[in-house]
Amino acid sequence: MTAKKSTPRKQKTTRPTSQRTKSTSPRDFSQADKDLRQHVLYMLKEGGAHITFEQAIADLPVGLRARKPPKAAHTVWQLVEHMRIAQWDILEFSRNPHHVSPEWPSGYWPPTASPLDQKAWNASVEGFQSDLRAMQKLVADPSSDLFAKIAHGDGQTILREALLVADHNAYHLGQIVQLRRLLDAWRGN
Repeated sequence: MTAKKSTPRKQKTTRPTSQRTKSTSPRDFSQADKDLRQHVLYMLKEGGAHITFEQAIADLPVGLRARKPPKAAHTVWQLVEHMRIAQWDILEFSRNPHHVSPEWPSGYWPPTASPLDQKAWNASVEGFQSDLRAMQKLVADPSSDLFAKIAHGDGQTILREALLVADHNAYHLGQIVQLRRLLDAWRGN
């Protein structure tokens, strides 16, 4: 008995249809939209792979808010206030066509290495938290088209701006944790 020679199979010239290329019903878009909003909200609220703002500043001794370890670029106060200003700017740009951003870079950083007083620290913390909730509300609102270009922008979308907030906050939260470690004021992991 001789072995039968196998002949190569003729390859199809048409591309198989996958779920990604099939036409999607409005119900599918609706579910995808909900899923995307939930994912972005998770990144904004819970931090995803990073800690939350509240965790980063929890139990920080008042005297360390303005301490700058050797070779550090900023104090915790400067980072908190910078995060507040930048997040406020992104939020206002996202929802207010008349918003004017601060001058870059000086308008995005506090003029002093320390808060003037407890009231200034509290106002910065509360402002950050309030604007973060407002960004979350904007993302959660089904009437906000996450993909539509912001009319007064140059290509930005609500989705891009929300992800920018999450990314920017994550970066500086990491810096706050690092500063706290250098100041021997971190009990986290």
